[in-house]
Amino acid sequence: MAELVEIADPADPRLGDYRDLRDVELRKHLEAEHGLFLAEGEKVVRRAVEAGYAPRSFLMAPRWLDGLADVLDRSEAPCYVLSEALAEQVTGFHVHRGALASLQRRPLPSLDDVLAGARSVLVLEDIVDHTNVGAILRSGAALGFDAVLLAPRCADPLYRRAIKVAMGAVFALPWTRLPDWYDALPDLSARGFTTVALTLAPDAVPIEEAVRGQDKVALVLGSEGHGLSPRWEQAADRRAIIPMARTIEHGVDSLNVAAATAVACYVTARRQDPL
Repeated sequence: MAELVEIADPADPRLGDYRDLRDVELRKHLEAEHGLFLAEGEKVVRRAVEAGYAPRSFLMAPRWLDGLADVLDRSEAPCYVLSEALAEQVTGFHVHRGALASLQRRPLPSLDDVLAGARSVLVLEDIVDHTNVGAILRSGAALGFDAVLLAPRCADPLYRRAIKVAMGAVFALPWTRLPDWYDALPDLSARGFTTVALTLAPDAVPIEEAVRGQDKVALVLGSEGHGLSPRWEQAADRRAIIPMARTIEHGVDSLNVAAATAVACYVTARRQDPL
């Protein structure tokens, strides 16, 4: 059972895992150095623990203790109890969801393990916004995708903001980082996946046409600013577009990458439905 430890000093060194959560670069360094990540909110904390991630500690306002009592009962990690005002001083923002947990990262699974039995996969190249990564994982999980693969420079799915937006989907959907960026798409093709790049390329066809009737599909999505690299765009088996009701002349040529993913996942999940 977790030991409840009341904290009255925001400078208490035991709270180091939770300090300065709004400083993204500092948090990246700290979390990588110590092999940890943070979960925020009762539902997300519960999902992280139930997914098998080992808690290092918890931080909660008193009113959240009852809601997570069963989680605390099963853990030996300390639970630091402090007022919401004090928690704000420590973290740098108002912890309106009331509960935080610091958890130990696990080694990333191999590409073979993540793709075992998979038929629908998301492949992300250089998507650097944590909110977008979280939203993409949530769409993938909700719409029946089996795995997510990330290029080396993609944002961390276990960063607090990404986990929060994903509502814990990062714990349910298998994911890993690609060991080889350059030949990642040809490798997926060799594994039997039809790689479909979401792009505005001149030869792009509507997404329904690109995925229709395909057995194993890997949807390929590029960065928020410039989209896919020329290497990945050309290496994909097919290039696809989500047709817009208004054209570039009206200032609209595409959707935000997270919104585009949701649409593309919905269409892809129904690729073998009868017409």
